[in-house]
Amino acid sequence: MAIELKNVSKSFGGVKALSDVSVSFGGGKIYGLLGSNGAGKTTMLNIITNRLYADSGEVLIDGERAPGRDRALGKVYMMAEQNLFPDSMKVKAAISVTADFIPGFDTELALELGKKFGLPLNKKVKALSTGYASILRIVLALSAGTPYVIFDEPVLGLDAQHRDMFYRLLMEHCGGGEQTGIISTHLIQEAAPLIEHAVIIKDGEIIRNAPAEELKGAAHTVTGPAGLVDGYTAGRRVLSATSIGGLKTACVEGEPEGRIPAGLEVSPMGLQDYFISLMNEEGAK
Repeated sequence: MAIELKNVSKSFGGVKALSDVSVSFGGGKIYGLLGSNGAGKTTMLNIITNRLYADSGEVLIDGERAPGRDRALGKVYMMAEQNLFPDSMKVKAAISVTADFIPGFDTELALELGKKFGLPLNKKVKALSTGYASILRIVLALSAGTPYVIFDEPVLGLDAQHRDMFYRLLMEHCGGGEQTGIISTHLIQEAAPLIEHAVIIKDGEIIRNAPAEELKGAAHTVTGPAGLVDGYTAGRRVLSATSIGGLKTACVEGEPEGRIPAGLEVSPMGLQDYFISLMNEEGAK
């Protein structure tokens, strides 16, 4: 059971936002959808949730075509980009209204999560700060009770404590269970410990799609005198490189091979550093 995109493409005014994308999200895992601004992440999520139509290809939810199918789309909840409730509506009423529209919504859980986050339930939605407006959207998403939950930049305006709370709650509710979570975020370093599978998109194309543990060991950095670095990396795929004076650091795909020459420092790359190197690959020297 999964959300499946098969050969999905989408353009806006001649600009390709997605190009022949095929990917699936399922298995009760937490997926990290990673990419720079304009890479196609939000376009992909909007196509999954029927907010946009693909130019070609298809989207299946548990084997059923999604566009125009309420039963299929009802299995997916996407955290809204903004609160669309009336200005006069209070937070507690917004939770009740959401429950009216989502059959599996857990109102008791939403109220409990609201209290954990310190969400002012009797305050008008329009009066919430940016952080608490995000918290309201997070609470609604975590309480939706759908098999698939999507979070697009969920921690906007949240302080470190509330971001940590969200990550812990996401691990409790998604991953290793019946609910699949998809999180699109720029805070890769923070989110890396909870991401089980990473999908990296660049210029509308998926360039990496693998378990996060595989990607964490997919590259390494080599630092030292430029001549030694160049000699060690010759014939290997260098994703990016920077030089300061006579010293050079190269990001190299794959695990270190052979004997490491004296004078070089070799270190494994984390998910965020690997992502940055992939985004900068064209500029590697």
